[in-house]
Amino acid sequence: MSETLFDIPLNRLEGQPASLADYRGKVMLIVNVASQCGLTPQYTGLEQLFETYEARGLVVLGFPCNDFGAQEPGSAEDIQDFCQRNYGVKFPMFQKIAVNADARHPLYRELIREQPKAQPAEGGDLMAVLTRHGLAPRNESDIMWNFEKFLVGRDGKVAARFAPDVKPDDPALVAAIEAALA
Repeated sequence: MSETLFDIPLNRLEGQPASLADYRGKVMLIVNVASQCGLTPQYTGLEQLFETYEARGLVVLGFPCNDFGAQEPGSAEDIQDFCQRNYGVKFPMFQKIAVNADARHPLYRELIREQPKAQPAEGGDLMAVLTRHGLAPRNESDIMWNFEKFLVGRDGKVAARFAPDVKPDDPALVAAIEAALA
């Protein structure tokens, strides 16, 4: 029997113990993030989603990850400084974790178990690009790259999973957030 998302121990970026139980009753957008990725500008859109929908119950949760091309090499302090200085990030950030392979964090094991396949961007072909560069995931349920997004409903169940090329302002993601908040 798997543990619920609310029960999995986490640590905030600053090191304090936490869990998703802190956000029980909210809609959560959980994103593996990185500071040195071509998708890093998505921080702007993620912060905009957080500011737009926070009063209605959405929280964006950032999980730095160094699994893809070592694109998040910094310390917690480096990550926090980068996010605030460059993107004004106010949404909660957590300690760096692994999202793939044997070291996969229990949070991502459970997220993937509940939603094994990501919805790609309309007209996007990220998997083909990754494959062409020899970067395709080992299996189709693995996280593809930085900035993959899991939308978790107020009940703690994964409602949707979006590929990294689905931008924060993508109509499909926004519609899913709106539906989860309704």
